[in-house]
Amino acid sequence: MTEETISAEMPYESRFVTVAGSRIHYVEAGEGDPLLFLHGNPTSCYLWRNVMPHLAGEARCVAPDLIGMGRSDKPDLDYRFVDHARYVDGFIEALGLERLTLVLHDWGSALGFHYARRHAANVRGLAFMEALVRPVTWDEWPRTVRPVFEAFRTPQVGWDLVVGQNAFVEQVLPGAMQRRLSDVEMERYREPFREPASRKPVWRWPNEIPIDGEPADMTALVGAYATWLSECDVPKLLLYARPGAILRKELVGWCRAHMRKLTAVDIGPGLHFVQEDRPHAIGAALRTWYRGLPA
Repeated sequence: MTEETISAEMPYESRFVTVAGSRIHYVEAGEGDPLLFLHGNPTSCYLWRNVMPHLAGEARCVAPDLIGMGRSDKPDLDYRFVDHARYVDGFIEALGLERLTLVLHDWGSALGFHYARRHAANVRGLAFMEALVRPVTWDEWPRTVRPVFEAFRTPQVGWDLVVGQNAFVEQVLPGAMQRRLSDVEMERYREPFREPASRKPVWRWPNEIPIDGEPADMTALVGAYATWLSECDVPKLLLYARPGAILRKELVGWCRAHMRKLTAVDIGPGLHFVQEDRPHAIGAALRTWYRGLPA
């Protein structure tokens, strides 16, 4: 496949496992040690559909939908980070995933880093792109989208934008990639959030970002794994795009300066949802790095 051949089809069949009384939807392919692909807001395992085929001959590739997202159940939760972390922990336990390599994006990166800090003995490697690597300031947030994210974090205004108008799915998602999604692709991303009541997780996520010390508990949690990432010897792969969105040149430099055992790979032009712009560059770089991990 060439970089231009980006399929809208999800080539893997749906599977479900029950965690804490709710069904978690996931797909998987291949066999061997597990590669766990974790998505962020407002996506699903569908985001990884063109990346996983590059790794399915190397490992057991597993990609879940976070609770309340994709085709997973939507229980009555606050959908704070700690809620999601509890389900991710339960999912890993339910599937018996050991000797994990985590492939992470957006909020999936925070969930993966948080898991790895607490279960380092079960983690072979960490690969991440457009990730939340440490707490940030508003001055570090992309200027073009700072006003809309400030609005998302404003009570009632943000609720109306995300829940009432579905702005995160309809505007932020397609606006944070370089190519135009097909109707089939856009419909797959809309599917979990057709009703306003289903959009609470999408609203909660921007309110969890640790910016200028708020929320305080998330600033502490992300700060704790940022410190761990700078001290641990777990092999790490940073896949960065140009110019990127939340992981741009300055933060790429921070990762290079602070993270041990880091390999950094330029995957080419891209914004935030790099799997929709550069899936084959991501897949090829992941495969090369994964083959080189210590046994």
